[in-house]
Amino acid sequence: MPERTMPSIAQLWRAEKPAPGWREHLAGEFRQPYMRQLIQFLDADRLQHTLFPEPRNIFRAYVLTDYPAVRVVILGQDPYHGPGQAHGLCFSVKPQVRLPPSLENIYREIRSDTGEEPLADGHLEPWARQGVFLLNTVLTVRRGQANSHRGKGWEPFTARTVEVLSARAEPIVFLLWGRNAQEHERLIDTSRHLVLKAPHPSPMSADRGFFGCRHFSRANRFLERHGHPPIHWGRGAA
Repeated sequence: MPERTMPSIAQLWRAEKPAPGWREHLAGEFRQPYMRQLIQFLDADRLQHTLFPEPRNIFRAYVLTDYPAVRVVILGQDPYHGPGQAHGLCFSVKPQVRLPPSLENIYREIRSDTGEEPLADGHLEPWARQGVFLLNTVLTVRRGQANSHRGKGWEPFTARTVEVLSARAEPIVFLLWGRNAQEHERLIDTSRHLVLKAPHPSPMSADRGFFGCRHFSRANRFLERHGHPPIHWGRGAA
């Protein structure tokens, strides 16, 4: 059933308790005109449709991985639109949920690239807790309707997120898979940060260059060169 009552986006932001660095850098966004328009849209849309993820998980990425802790950024598009899947981290699903095809391909590349056995399920919180910021560029979606909230107001907020990450002095690895993610390269200071690009891991495009991109080992080499421990992409992360 569509939700009849739901806190405003600003109330959800406060209630979910995003990590302190994000509160400092993004609090002003909730006073911007685009945010008021987004709130109006969501207020109307939730009366007619079921929206994912649940309100308490919309900002989950900002809760798990604080601004100064980010070492790797992976940009997705919008949340999974099937019941029980989305929980606020791009490409991730809730524990014990069947792997979506794109995540199956990501795990295939991890195994080929690093030799690590992938996580036991599709729940990527172990990555987030190591500093992998798993950000969709649109943070909500209608049930069963991919891209249904595209262009409704989330993009300025997530673009600002990328901008403040790019402004950080400490180097970050940005993994940009597919055209939507790669449009954000213009927001990134590539003289400071490493940007790795490949086709989207969807079955429709993974064979065109995602397989064999070796982004996971390349990200780790960059981190180690800058004095940071590597990401455990496989079961060692759990």
